[in-house]
Amino acid sequence: MPAIPRNATPAAKLAVVKQAIREPYAWPGGYPLYLVMSDGEPLSLDAARKEWATICYAVFSGDEHGGWMPAGVDINWENPDLYCAHTNARIPSAYAEDDAPAG
Repeated sequence: MPAIPRNATPAAKLAVVKQAIREPYAWPGGYPLYLVMSDGEPLSLDAARKEWATICYAVFSGDEHGGWMPAGVDINWENPDLYCAHTNARIPSAYAEDDAPAG
């Protein structure tokens, strides 16, 4: 999945995030997406939807150190232990669902 260029306009950065929120699975294939933030942490798309105003503020203010600046969208291919940095909710994986921890 593409990284968001650091020199992209705020509108372009937010368009990438908005697209991922609206279509949370990659096409083709239906693989689950998540955001990678500028500090390298994963953010679930549910958290991105709920924290949209916070993400917008970071993008428009240029705050790359607060943890809310989106850096890209990625697919969790096989990591059953990938959790959202904000909500601690598990981010589904494309191929490791059989190995996922129960409960």
